[in-house]
Amino acid sequence: MAVTIVATLRVQPGNEEPFEKAAAGLLEYVLNNEPETLTYLLHRERTAPNSFLFYEVYADEEALAKHGSSEALQRFFTEVAPLLDGQPQIKTYDELGGKR
Repeated sequence: MAVTIVATLRVQPGNEEPFEKAAAGLLEYVLNNEPETLTYLLHRERTAPNSFLFYEVYADEEALAKHGSSEALQRFFTEVAPLLDGQPQIKTYDELGGKR
């Protein structure tokens, strides 16, 4: 069963560019190294440009665990921790149906 993660991260104003640079490295890693990550998208909120949302879909729990323990994800959080305005809000969902 597919697993979906919705993660919202708010950065301190003025830190959007370094956050996006760190995120670009993570996106590239996922694209090239995680075939069981079905969807991995980064969004920026239109009315709050320092608020970002990751929308992630994994084939199963194993794929999610692989991503969660990856060196790339650990490096990303190390790089962005000083840029954040509060803790990331991360929610996990089980897919029930719809269109891909």
